Amino acid sequence: MPDNVHKFRRIKWADPKRFKMIDGFKSKPRGSLYFSGLIVLCVLIGLVAALAWPKFSNDLKIASPTKSVSAPASISVYVVDGDTIGLGDGGSNVRLVGFNAPETGNRARCEAERQKGEAAQRRLRELVNGGRPDFQQVACSCPVGTEGTNACNFGRRCGTLRVNGVDVGSTLIGEGLAVRFVCGATSCPALPRPWC
Repeated sequence: MPDNVHKFRRIKWADPKRFKMIDGFKSKPRGSLYFSGLIVLCVLIGLVAALAWPKFSNDLKIASPTKSVSAPASISVYVVDGDTIGLGDGGSNVRLVGFNAPETGNRARCEAERQKGEAAQRRLRELVNGGRPDFQQVACSCPVGTEGTNACNFGRRCGTLRVNGVDVGSTLIGEGLAVRFVCGATSCPALPRPWC
């Protein structure tokens, strides 16, 4: 009896006639199925990379090194308010980064802010007139694609300003005419305005 069981199993699973019962049946090697799946996966990864590349490349521009522009004698640096300057180069005004100064005029929330804003504006003008300004343009902390529009710093450029090697923001903060204000790569926290 053990011989019959053995023969039955051998015949059932190993008999090549079993596969000839279905006309035209050919077994496919499993390797080709896995290879096809691998090709589809590679195509999908390539498609996702191609679609993500514009956003990735814009992020690289944000993280790119800044360019230092020393203000030559032909370009005059003029003060708009305590944290905004103009370069007289025909471009938009520049929002100085790293600090926030009180507002002036009708943008001030109260009289104390207006007075402190005028003091910050006067002090920044003194600093600019008292030495050699060195302007460094930086990428603004705005959502990708909005830099240079009203949705990003009201269309202003962004940068830092040093006079005789000292950052004007640090000077204004040290004198109580501004507060520290640091943004992330594409957004800023709530604007600090502790003057009212």
